[in-house]
Amino acid sequence: PTRPQKALSLVYKAKQGYVIYRIAMRRGGRKRPVHKGITYGKPTNQGVTQLKPARSLRAFAEARAGNRCGNLRVLNSYWVAQDSTHKYFEVILVDPSHKAIRKDARINWIADVTQKRRECRGLTSAGKKARGLHRKGPKATRLRPSVYSKWKRNNTLSLRRYR
Repeated sequence: PTRPQKALSLVYKAKQGYVIYRIAMRRGGRKRPVHKGITYGKPTNQGVTQLKPARSLRAFAEARAGNRCGNLRVLNSYWVAQDSTHKYFEVILVDPSHKAIRKDARINWIADVTQKRRECRGLTSAGKKARGLHRKGPKATRLRPSVYSKWKRNNTLSLRRYR
């Protein structure tokens, strides 16, 4: 790892089964993928260029590393460097089929089936931050367990038989 202290604080161990994957992400906002800039609809939704993605570049870097290394699980990631064109991140990956990982009680939870593609489901630290789950208490009531499930609960009409 380029930043050993940071990697160790994010549960990295210098032993078999752990992989560090450095990835360069192109900086900049998100351009809306529409043909000739024609969006259709109300003027409030006609922006094309000055849009920002919902997830951070770090979360996208984790997803890209997870795509490249399909047999590994994404544990966490951290910023390494940046210049005018790229931001560089290091993603900590774990091999769930490695005996050293499966025998270690502190990390063998990641070998569970429910941890597959966790970076694409917003379960890593960067993903949770994008979902707003770093907030706690009364400010986060509409965020848990997720924005969609909270919306669905509030907008579902429950007509019970005896009411």
